[in-house]
Amino acid sequence: MRRLFCVASLVFFSVQFQALAGQPLPVGRSIGAPVGFASACASYRWLCHGTAVQARTRGPADEAGMPLLRRVTRAVNLSVRSVEDRSADDWTLPVGGRGDCEDYALQKMKDLIDAGFPANRLALSVVIGPHDENHVVLIARLDDGDYVLDNLNNGVRPWRATPYTFLATQDFRARSTWRVTLAGPRANEFS
Repeated sequence: MRRLFCVASLVFFSVQFQALAGQPLPVGRSIGAPVGFASACASYRWLCHGTAVQARTRGPADEAGMPLLRRVTRAVNLSVRSVEDRSADDWTLPVGGRGDCEDYALQKMKDLIDAGFPANRLALSVVIGPHDENHVVLIARLDDGDYVLDNLNNGVRPWRATPYTFLATQDFRARSTWRVTLAGPRANEFS
């Protein structure tokens, strides 16, 4: 009986996780980019111009997928020490092994693109954390949904499995454009 319960639990939680993972973040109308994003675009061509929209062929996003996302997340989280920027609008790669949430997200995006992950499957997202703090995370789009790469933990989780309320997200295809997201536990407060 105990074995049957364990098997049933595994199936139930596996199905629940797939339901969470299987959805892309909803996006709406265009919105102005966060302060600091434009200067980052000017500094880092790969951030806003990257590669042209790539054909839907199997590539690193599908073949390496989750293992690559986890490896890059852990590596960046371990190599960068968290410090606040002096200016809230300073979006750069980590300097001297230090950075804030935007810097972590930019480094992860760069490392994934350098590893061959398609740029049009990566986007930055501005979120509100569970303690009302503004935060930036990286979103990676796999065939089975959108996943969050965060500097606050080493896990790579489906966006619905995070405590975040998503406010605005970089457009996956028109990379210098941002879109209203409004998804997550407090989204109805902003609509």
